[in-house]
This record gives sequence, structure tokens and C-alpha cells, in this order.
Amino acid sequence: MSKGKKKKKDAQPRRDRWVLWVFLMAVSLSAALSLASESVLSEAGLAAALLVLAAFIALGILFDIVGVAVTAADERPFHSMAAHREPGATEAIGLLRRASHVSSFCNDVVGDICGIVSGTTGAVIVVQLQKAFSVQTVLLSVSVTALISGLTIGGKALGKTFAMNKSTRVVFLAGKFLHIFHRSSK
Repeated sequence: MSKGKKKKKDAQPRRDRWVLWVFLMAVSLSAALSLASESVLSEAGLAAALLVLAAFIALGILFDIVGVAVTAADERPFHSMAAHREPGATEAIGLLRRASHVSSFCNDVVGDICGIVSGTTGAVIVVQLQKAFSVQTVLLSVSVTALISGLTIGGKALGKTFAMNKSTRVVFLAGKFLHIFHRSSK
């Protein structure tokens, strides 16, 4: 068997594992974030619901920035940092070497989950506004949905520009964040 065929055969199980891992991670994260959101929102007032909504929108934007930055950053500066034992440099190299997986996780898994949870939080906000103002109008629902979409999409558009222009800094900060967990787990 030629090397080309062997590589192709070996790549299939790895891709299957990745797809299974992404699926399981998406289900787990979605359940955890939905549960957290529901438990906070079940007894929360309008202000708390708005804070939860802002947190999910911000989380989606933040992960989108990291997902874009890992696809745009160059690995070379991090080798020098790693040689000088800069905390987070080794983790940044790891992120860049798995850029497609990191990007998929950040942009697709976390980003999509945050979008879905933002939508359900928006529905809770609409119900609370309808109760507070004793109105039952489609305009209120459409307005809240449009505002959530605008904030999410506009925030991600700004974030993408930032991530492209400051990709090295973003990846290094993500590496430093991961380094905290690597250091504490040793």
C-alpha cells in the first residue's frame, strides 16, 4: 500500500473522533449553559435577564475573536517567546497548530450555542416586558430579536477586524489564559 493511501486511511478515524468530540462537547456545553441560563432567569427580573443576555452576546463575540485570530496569526513569534519561557507561548503554539479545530470550536460550537441561548433569553425578556407594560404585540418581539441580532452580528464584525489586526496579541492572551489552567493542574 502506498503512503498516500495509508495517510488517507489514517485520517478518517481522526476526523470521525473530532466530529464525535465536537458533537459531545456541543451537547454538553449547550446543556450546561442552558441550565445555567434557565436557573438564573427563572427567578430573575428584567435587569438580571438583560445581564445574562449581555454576557452570552459578549461570550459569543469573545470566542469568535479567538477563533478568527488563531486562523490569522503566525506561529513564528511564539517560538521566540517559548524559547524565553514566556508563560502562555507554548499554549499559543498549540492553539495555532490546531487552528482548524480551535476555530471550529470557538466559532461554531461556542458561538452557535451563545446565539441559541441569547435567543431564548430574548424570549424571556419579551415575556417580562409584556408583563411589565401589559402589552401583547409582535412588534416588541421583533424589536428584541432585531436588537439581539444587531448586537451579536455587529459585535462579531468589529471583533473579526480586531482579531485580524491583533491576531498575535489575541492568541498570546488566549495562551496565557490556558497557561493558568496548565500551571494549576500540575
